[in-house]
Amino acid sequence: MSFLDNSGDIILDAVLTDTGRMRLAKGDGSFKIDKFTLGDDEIDYGLYDKNNPSGSAYYDLSILQTPVLEAFTNNMSSMKARLLTINDNDLLYLPVIRLFTQSGLGSEQVAIGSSTSFVVPVDKSTVETGFGTFLGAGILNGYRPSDDPARIETHQGLNTNELAPQDPLSDQLVETQYIVQIDNRLAQVFPAASNATAQTTSNAASNIQLSPASYAYLDDDGIANYYFVAGDEGRGYVGNLGATETSSILGPRGTRLSFRLGASLELRNSDFLFTQLGSPGTANITNSATPSGTDLNFSTNPYKFIDSTIRISGVNTGYSIDIPIRFVKLN
Repeated sequence: MSFLDNSGDIILDAVLTDTGRMRLAKGDGSFKIDKFTLGDDEIDYGLYDKNNPSGSAYYDLSILQTPVLEAFTNNMSSMKARLLTINDNDLLYLPVIRLFTQSGLGSEQVAIGSSTSFVVPVDKSTVETGFGTFLGAGILNGYRPSDDPARIETHQGLNTNELAPQDPLSDQLVETQYIVQIDNRLAQVFPAASNATAQTTSNAASNIQLSPASYAYLDDDGIANYYFVAGDEGRGYVGNLGATETSSILGPRGTRLSFRLGASLELRNSDFLFTQLGSPGTANITNSATPSGTDLNFSTNPYKFIDSTIRISGVNTGYSIDIPIRFVKLN
């Protein structure tokens, strides 16, 4: 990866995605470009200076002279903010996707030292010995995802208090489809519990284990790409976000996306990836559902961890967020 020195000129640098390169390599005449995406992640529009004493020709000079990234194909590293076309010309706000982190509702992140992250204990010993009977908010049961209600949830809409939550959101701005990207070596995506306020669920008592979602494709970097559509499969990954619900969105609401994670078989049954990618734990992990004596204490229960991220992108607007995930396992 490198920077392109545009010297004030406008440069368009385009590359094929991993999927496009794969289809082109087939050489069977099936390759056809019918979709493309534009991005300007490296541009800071705050550099626009309408008070420049040299005149209007210089208002955007700093922007035009900003070095831009050379195009590259890694889908987890490029175009976090994609350009989009909206027919309405009188919009004051554009929708965003925000992580839902309200305390006590199963989606709050866990403080680990000076940072926060979702924590996924990957096997039975780490779940039961490390954290105890109940798992609190922000701790996802990677061993048996169906046993606990903790989940990852995002909300979509206009995050402004200038408009009321009851105000309608234009159909052009509502996300009904989401892409979830995660390292397939580490985890799979599972549906969220229907009752996210409870600390226990009947699934544990009845031994019911839900099936994971099927990814749409696996790219050449081992990143699984999941597509979730409102009402898809009746699994409830995507749903409407009501105006009176507790939400991370201040203004008009669109949809929510919620899911749980299950650790991969390799993380459960082997230490190989923890050796290759992980580090020894040096901070206690607090479990909010139980007394502090059942926190994961690295001095009495040494553990190792792998840090990763999940990217969630809206198909309609292209808006995306990266969510930190820590997979943990007792030594």
